[in-house]
Amino acid sequence: MKKFANLLEQLLFTYSTNRKIEILATYLKGLDYKEKGITIAVMTGNLNFKNIKRSNILNIIKSKLDWYLFEQSYDYVGDLAETIALIWPSNGSSKQKDLNKIIYDLKNSKSINNTIVAYLNSFSSKERWAFIKFILGGLRIGFSTSLVKKSLAKYGNKELYKIENIWNGLEYPYENLFLWLENKGSYPTIDASKTFNSFMLATSFDEELIEDVKSSDDYYFEYKWDGIRVQLVAKNGSTTIFSRSGEDISNSFPEIKINCTELLVLDGEMLVGQNCLPLPFNQLQKRINKKKPSKKLLSELPAFVKVYDILYCSGKDIRNRTLYDRRKKLEEWFLNNSNTNLDISELINFKTDNELKKIYQKFSYIEGIMIKKKISFYLNGRKKGYWFKWKKDPKYIDTILMYAQRGHGKRSSFYSDYTLGIWSKNKVIPIAKAYSGYTDDELNKIDRFIRKNTIAKYGPVREVRKLLVIELAFDSAQISSRHKSGIALRFPRVSRIRWDKPVNDVQSIEEIKKELSIYHS
Repeated sequence: MKKFANLLEQLLFTYSTNRKIEILATYLKGLDYKEKGITIAVMTGNLNFKNIKRSNILNIIKSKLDWYLFEQSYDYVGDLAETIALIWPSNGSSKQKDLNKIIYDLKNSKSINNTIVAYLNSFSSKERWAFIKFILGGLRIGFSTSLVKKSLAKYGNKELYKIENIWNGLEYPYENLFLWLENKGSYPTIDASKTFNSFMLATSFDEELIEDVKSSDDYYFEYKWDGIRVQLVAKNGSTTIFSRSGEDISNSFPEIKINCTELLVLDGEMLVGQNCLPLPFNQLQKRINKKKPSKKLLSELPAFVKVYDILYCSGKDIRNRTLYDRRKKLEEWFLNNSNTNLDISELINFKTDNELKKIYQKFSYIEGIMIKKKISFYLNGRKKGYWFKWKKDPKYIDTILMYAQRGHGKRSSFYSDYTLGIWSKNKVIPIAKAYSGYTDDELNKIDRFIRKNTIAKYGPVREVRKLLVIELAFDSAQISSRHKSGIALRFPRVSRIRWDKPVNDVQSIEEIKKELSIYHS
């Protein structure tokens, strides 16, 4: 654990991305295969202890420490692992604890709380910090799965795309991966029919470039649908639906079925509506996370997928072919296959800027336009210069800061997560939560305001005096019975801090709803 704790600490305090990659690649060289696998599993969140919950740790704290002292310390420090590391009463020996042994003990313990206590007693402060992160997951040290893959490519001197193409089909302890990286084994094989393929993502588009893009004939233009990104993997009559994060959500959308024998992988947007005419996003939300949707729900809100790319066709991986070729394959597949729950995402044709702007603003269920380079291969992640998203201009409302909560990772010492409200008669009611959009300097100022104006505490949440106005940007708004305000805002984020504006000038819910009717029209 000591070596692993040193690794985490070194990565946490290293700000150069290339240096971080080098640190992990070098660290892996000094480990056996089991420890290599453990390290990669922990770094990517794929090592889980089903018998350990956050509640186990909190119950241990309550039994071993003064709870009031812990709460005050946690409020000051902001990070659970760091708080426990600092406040734990004993400091163990510096003897190295084997990660394999630790995992075995934790997974086979008959009294998990006692096992955790024993390890906490035996560890140094730094090891305790790493141990809590180790067992609860969520390292928050500024090291993503993408950086892990880049570190592995550097470690084995391999091309990154070869690791990315098989990544989601690999499993702990990753021995076949390391054998290949070290040229001691063949390229790992995976079952592509059961594997989620990482999505290709778009970067934001600069409107000033539209003339160059429009006149080049090197790009496709498509609608940016307001749904959820999905990947359909079908083979031998079986269809799996993966979400953007790689979660299997097939049970929530049982009507989406593809009848094919050879492997087919499609990329598209899940929507709901009759005859492939999309309804607003809040209607789709009624289907999300419903493991067993009722017949009534399936009838009222049938799901369908707007398909815009094809990754595997007739069992062949075609991600290394251009979008132009893949689009032809996709059009050919739709010509030869009929499916009432699949619809090809049409290309947009226009001749003038005014035509393009009318298309761009045409429907409420269109978030904007996708601009894709015809020669682009299907690459994992967000690669610059290939796919762009041109979103509609955001809308704005002024809101009042009501509650605040500490952030995580590097924000754990700041109140960075906000609940914002608007007037309803003579009361302020919540309308949205926001976690982004401010600068570091603004975050510091808001944090100081919150600490000086706290009027109540509810665990990690602070209620503040209703004095600060924050301008909120959002993509769209819809009527919602699930929200106290009756309104659901899409992608809310902080736009400006209105230190100069009195809270009495903030609009009421009635006034905002009148404006929403304009937004919807």
